Amino acid sequence: MATEAFILKGSSALLISLRAVKSLFMLINAVVMLLLFPFRGRKRGSPVERVCGGGGGGGGGNLKEEKMMMMMNKQHDHHHRKGAVVRVPASKMVPWKSGGCGGGSAGAAAAMKAALKAVDEGARRELAIKRVMEDNNNDEKNCVRDYWLLGTKRGDSIFTQSWTPVSVEIRGLVILMHGLNEHSGRYGHFAKQLNASGYKVYAMDWVGHGGSDGLHAYVHSLDYAVSDLKVFIEKVVTENPGLPCFCFGHSTGAAITLKALLDPKVEACITGAVFTAPAVGVEPSNPLLLVIAPLVSFLLPRYQCRSAYKKGMPVTRDPEALLAKYSDPLVCTGPLRARTGYEIVRITSYLQQNLRRIRVPFMVLHGTADSVTDPAASLRFYEEASSSDKTIKLYEGFVHDLLFEPERDEIIEYIIQWLNRRV
Repeated sequence: MATEAFILKGSSALLISLRAVKSLFMLINAVVMLLLFPFRGRKRGSPVERVCGGGGGGGGGNLKEEKMMMMMNKQHDHHHRKGAVVRVPASKMVPWKSGGCGGGSAGAAAAMKAALKAVDEGARRELAIKRVMEDNNNDEKNCVRDYWLLGTKRGDSIFTQSWTPVSVEIRGLVILMHGLNEHSGRYGHFAKQLNASGYKVYAMDWVGHGGSDGLHAYVHSLDYAVSDLKVFIEKVVTENPGLPCFCFGHSTGAAITLKALLDPKVEACITGAVFTAPAVGVEPSNPLLLVIAPLVSFLLPRYQCRSAYKKGMPVTRDPEALLAKYSDPLVCTGPLRARTGYEIVRITSYLQQNLRRIRVPFMVLHGTADSVTDPAASLRFYEEASSSDKTIKLYEGFVHDLLFEPERDEIIEYIIQWLNRRV
């Protein structure tokens, strides 16, 4: 690295010292911090109060390879009405603090990064497959769990899996999309509950997640995930002719599903959809950042900003579920990458402009204390969607991961009842 200066050609020569270069990177870091500010969470008032005239208005990164290898080796519904909200009492929230993992290097380290990426993908896939096999070898014989790899035109291999009921006649299908930084295997309990009610469950780890290809939790384009989901839906429907097919999406997975449902061909295949804490309301703190964000994500797409994700958010009030999530090597716990943050902003902005195009029957569930995605945005989604069959339910005091809250079984039963009425 030169100690003198670099020369920029123009109307006049300008010398930029290393101190200036350092200042430039500090400026870029500040911009990224501002860009990712919405994902740190913010204390919200009641979404109804804010919608009706009241007040104002997940992170990428890799686990250390050693840790990965060590772990490898050892209410009331309201239909067609606006404004009314059902609230469910909640208990006290549980605080939580997260760790973080570092950023990357450049130049001579590029080859090493590529090698680590390959190890990361292989280790994650091996663990995802191992868990499927272990699940099939346990004493429970109520379902069969299987997996396969879905190839893409990009050359990526996408990890997909299914849960098939053994002793219950299959009456419908559910295609599940997980949220940012997690993976489909976390929803095994939900899948088995659906199996017991006669639903075969299919799930996909979208690019960069779980057992799929890609740098862990790095998303170059969420349109990749949308495209992969469309292919996956077509495959599932083709293999199960005559069965009603439903979609389930959580958080960013819900945003991906919603964008796929805007395709008339996909919409025609789907009987209905259920969304928990959908990411349709994540916006930058300053509108000017919408102009800056594309530049930052283009120049430093994999950049991780520690400062933008210093404190984690309590995504469930169940301490055991929280510990299980953040000790899972298939869950990414580090800082959000610049490109990933921009892609989330981009897809939510697109959805907000196209909510009226949603016509499929749907139900949206959201916790009012969610600090990751905005429950007020779910209300707006419910109100603006053109669907004639739509339902919303807000859970007072509940947080982001509704299917991992202490009341998870009640929520799952509510979802199953909604599905049963549409089979």
